[in-house]
Amino acid sequence: MTNNLIKYKRIIWALSIAVVILILSNYSALRKLDLIIRAPFDKIEEIEEPVFQDSVVIDDKKNANIIVLVIDDFGYRNDSISDGFLDLPVPITCAVLPGHNQSSRFAKKAINAGKEVIVHMPMQSAITSSGEDEFKLKIGMTSEEIEWRLNEALNEIPEAVGINNHQGSKATTDGKVMAVVASVLKNKNKFFLDSRTSSKTVGENTMRSAGVPTARRHIFLDNDLSIENISKQLDKLVTVAEKKGLAIGIGHVKGNTLKVLEEEIPALVEQGFEFKFLSQVVD
Repeated sequence: MTNNLIKYKRIIWALSIAVVILILSNYSALRKLDLIIRAPFDKIEEIEEPVFQDSVVIDDKKNANIIVLVIDDFGYRNDSISDGFLDLPVPITCAVLPGHNQSSRFAKKAINAGKEVIVHMPMQSAITSSGEDEFKLKIGMTSEEIEWRLNEALNEIPEAVGINNHQGSKATTDGKVMAVVASVLKNKNKFFLDSRTSSKTVGENTMRSAGVPTARRHIFLDNDLSIENISKQLDKLVTVAEKKGLAIGIGHVKGNTLKVLEEEIPALVEQGFEFKFLSQVVD
């Protein structure tokens, strides 16, 4: 009787361990799938309205009303939505995250589709976040570590002509981090787009001081994923282009973002707005 009881307890114990392992493995698989489907947004500390007084204004009327569309977070997925952005009939700058299964493959596909590619460089956020940890640039790292990580990202996506920051509301406020980034970009003849995920960013100013071609984001298109909101944000981008001659908008690889752009771009082209690659407007 005692032996049977011991055997019974051992069986229950073994089954319990098996159930725990199964739950953990399923959770891990679901997390990976969730990352692919939802593709997390850049976490933004503070969304700023466009600033007109300290940015370049294009005076040449022949070049007025320029819109630059930068689409972040390519690399998570390779599907009809990501392909849809490549099918848009205007120049699109594709910001590709390093370190994902589709990163290198999508960068090549984007170039073949006639689009432009930059590295969407992971940087430390003021908000706790995960992902791309082997590439993320953080405050407190040595200059050598920052340089090595940025070079690794650029080597993985050799098609990239520049970078912008993924998250980075903390890293972009640190002069040392940005100075090292500027040094690498200067040596490699790459440009920098400050996504301005924090109002305290020193990214743009640091790049200009180092002689790195740079620009700033004016409007985020899709922090709210509703069709109505994305349309309103696109209208804001158009207003900036009308007032400044140039407007840079950042969106993400999302179905509703694609839908709005598919519907609105033909009308904007007809109205005389010109779409350009980011590399054509940095200075």
